[in-house]
Amino acid sequence: MIPFQYKIAFIFFLFTTILPLNAQEQKGEIKMGKTIYGEIVSGQKHQYTLKLKKDQNARLTLIQVGVDVKIITYDPSKNKLEEFDSPNGNNGPENVVIQSTNAGDYILEISPLEEDAPKGKYELSILKIKPKATTPNEQVDDIFYDWDKKITPGAAVAVVKGGKIIFKKGYGMAHLEYDIPIIPSTVFHIASVSKQFTVFAALLLEKQGKLSLDDDIRKYVPEVPDFGKTITLRHLATHTSGLRDQWNLLAMAGWRLDDVITKEHILKIVSRQKELNFNPGEEYVYCNTGFTLLAETVARVSGMSFAQFTQKNIFEPLQMKSTLFYDDHEKIVKNRAYSYYQDSTGYKKSVLSYANAGATSLFTTVEDLSLWAMNFSALKVGDTSIISKMNTPATLNNGKTFGGALGQFVGKYKGLNEISHGGADAGYRTFLTRFPDEDVSVIVFSNDGAFNSGGIAHKVADIFLKDKIKEEPKKEEPKSDLKPEDIILDQKTIDSYLGDFELVPGFVINILSENGKLFGQATGQPRFTLLPAAVHEFTIKEVSAKVVFVPSEDGEVNLLKLHQGGNIMDAKRMQAFDKTKVNLSDFEGHFYSDELATGYHFKINGDKLIATHSRLSDFELSPVKKDYFNGAAWFFGQVEFVRDAEGKINGCKVTNGRVRNLHFRKF
Repeated sequence: MIPFQYKIAFIFFLFTTILPLNAQEQKGEIKMGKTIYGEIVSGQKHQYTLKLKKDQNARLTLIQVGVDVKIITYDPSKNKLEEFDSPNGNNGPENVVIQSTNAGDYILEISPLEEDAPKGKYELSILKIKPKATTPNEQVDDIFYDWDKKITPGAAVAVVKGGKIIFKKGYGMAHLEYDIPIIPSTVFHIASVSKQFTVFAALLLEKQGKLSLDDDIRKYVPEVPDFGKTITLRHLATHTSGLRDQWNLLAMAGWRLDDVITKEHILKIVSRQKELNFNPGEEYVYCNTGFTLLAETVARVSGMSFAQFTQKNIFEPLQMKSTLFYDDHEKIVKNRAYSYYQDSTGYKKSVLSYANAGATSLFTTVEDLSLWAMNFSALKVGDTSIISKMNTPATLNNGKTFGGALGQFVGKYKGLNEISHGGADAGYRTFLTRFPDEDVSVIVFSNDGAFNSGGIAHKVADIFLKDKIKEEPKKEEPKSDLKPEDIILDQKTIDSYLGDFELVPGFVINILSENGKLFGQATGQPRFTLLPAAVHEFTIKEVSAKVVFVPSEDGEVNLLKLHQGGNIMDAKRMQAFDKTKVNLSDFEGHFYSDELATGYHFKINGDKLIATHSRLSDFELSPVKKDYFNGAAWFFGQVEFVRDAEGKINGCKVTNGRVRNLHFRKF
């Protein structure tokens, strides 16, 4: 799966509880037939009310003009309902749905997504208010209302229960240029949902005794460097190999992700790598590279191309007649949907030219994928041992599980066991989720880059599993019997907590005080309130979590511990850093990576350090601490400059979400 934007995600910052509705700008009532024109800037929250009767469905749209906003809805009792933020940047629509339960004033809260967002405008209006749908089919139609148009990309959905498709339908357009609608037999590129087929192919060969998941990948693909650690096929299939991700590497090397990218391109860049992100089995980090290598293993062991092997051994036996692994970017595929994204000018093509398979590139329909979903409970291909292996949670070297299995993810959804995977390449957004105990599967494909396939699939699941689902009780941190006002902190203690604490490189929690009270604010996140539970322990007002300051023997506080959801994360104090005193000229020069076979030139432009590359747009490098910079490109997240014995810069290490410490030497 290729993210369009990288964000560091921690449970701590997903505020899904009831939030206080204070410090808002009350902007009035939204009425049918009236468009509201607003202007908003960082720090503001605009709040509107919408009068609804009992059991109504209201659909609204907010057009963003130069500002990326999120919208949170609340019921008349100020309980949070839902949050809306599509990945379409600072232009285009945010579609909002409110389902009323009781009559009253429902609330929409609008706020800029980015902390330092410039002033922007929006247009808010009601599209439709109607009674809630009552039948499952009508309820699904309501979910896909925004894509059920002849002028937009759309979606296809199928629901499987008890070995049968009980619902299938298409919405919107497969091809905007030729006005071709989406139907259940429309073919989509399903991106990372492909990975479970790659694993299944390897398990078929393992069943035949031709390989073992515990074999070293170098036994089959010797082009993989010898890192001094054994990387098994199982590591590849569970994202625990430590290998750097192929898409991140290619982007760092100057490739556009809409370039033609073949298997050979990927193997060559993998063969040049000199380090792993971590030792195999020690961590889970999502890695597409592993599945490209796994597919190549299947091809070499079977003596067929990966596409041919899967066609003969999976798709044909299951009668998946419209399914293939697309390893030739020039191949014609009938009934294919093209992918799109939206900017300020409207919809545009989101080009995809992959000529590699394994991590991605499965072409199929919701009808065909239904046959695959059925095979997990009524076997036609494989056997129960293969299904059991695929569905069993993987473990790290320390014995802990992390939610991953072989090519899938296992977990709970509203009290039900769930096995799922999503996909996102170009403008394709796909999701397959299975509820094995209920023998129900939901499949959702879209060709709109702003589509939330996982969220929509779960809404569909809610309809067909309404008699089965139940909300799990939320885990709360233990609370002190003391009230915050009973704990008195002297100014010296408060001052010892103030400053910046780094949770991970480049992601900082700033502790500050106002009028004797403590607050925290993390990189790119809203401010939160710290309420004292003990002298060194504070609960977070906005969410069930706590912060513990850890003093040393001399009373200095250089460590903060964040507790939430059973996790404890350390954040070390950062030394005071004055960006204005950084001598940017120290970091100018040419930097070359043998692993990427490419170079960058860092130069000063005005008061900024700019990175340039022969194939890429220029981007800024911003200092965050001594010899550390953050890059404004997603594939250049953090740059650590390296000095020689004389203190001169002689190279740098670049880290992003799925690549760590890739070395560039200065020349």
